[in-house]
Amino acid sequence: MENGEDEEAVERLARLVRPFLLRRRKSDPGIVPELPPKTETDRPVPLTREQAALYEAVVRESMLAIETAEGIARRGMVLKLLTSLKQICDHPALFLKEEHAQSGDRLAARSGKLALLDELLDTLLAEDGSALVFTQYVGMARLITSHLATRAVPVDLLHGGTPVPERERMVDRFQAGSTPVLVLSLKAAGTGLNLTRAGHVVHFDRWWNPAVEEQATDRAYRIGQTQPVQVHRLITEGTVEDRIAEMLEAKRALADAILGSGESALTELTDRELSDLVSLRRSS
Repeated sequence: MENGEDEEAVERLARLVRPFLLRRRKSDPGIVPELPPKTETDRPVPLTREQAALYEAVVRESMLAIETAEGIARRGMVLKLLTSLKQICDHPALFLKEEHAQSGDRLAARSGKLALLDELLDTLLAEDGSALVFTQYVGMARLITSHLATRAVPVDLLHGGTPVPERERMVDRFQAGSTPVLVLSLKAAGTGLNLTRAGHVVHFDRWWNPAVEEQATDRAYRIGQTQPVQVHRLITEGTVEDRIAEMLEAKRALADAILGSGESALTELTDRELSDLVSLRRSS
């Protein structure tokens, strides 16, 4: 379908549903006029040598199996591949399920994202700032939390299994400034949390649905926020995360037209399309 036809189809759909939708965004004039500005930045991060080697090995082995599979079995393999690659992009210790990973500088040296997170937090903590760090993997949240604790950074971890009373105490500590960094699993942070002390929001990994990320960001960017909010999205260069980031931007541009299908839509890619999506592109 030509681009012009695509745009025409989207416009036709918009005309059909417009009478039934009342859509409000924080950016709409007069909706939340008192909110300060929000800046969103994609922060490209290189893979470490260990990450790159793991990434390419998993792609190579998985694609060989996927090319001979069909139906539900193939879809399951694709989902497993995507999860494995995203975990490698986060940290090798997450993918390898290392229970007693090294801590401190050695742990950060194995992941470009963790090294960048250290830099970001060092800068904002020196300015008495506070940050929310979101990840979709509880295992990664635990890695980050233990790593920051070894660096003497006051930090709490909030995930789906956190009891409500402890959850409330964590929020109180964060809002009071006694714990300037709060690490959250993305799904646990969906609703009901008011964390307006945060001037920074870090998405350690990307969710397939932009609305989920925005809902997490809204823990800080909401009524009551008095300072500008900076959103940092960590994206490993040349990986599936790069391509997913492009797809997420396309989703936003299409007014969320394909929201909800997420990862499952990627299981329908052909072998060649999947290979193009996941293959590591090394910078020349």
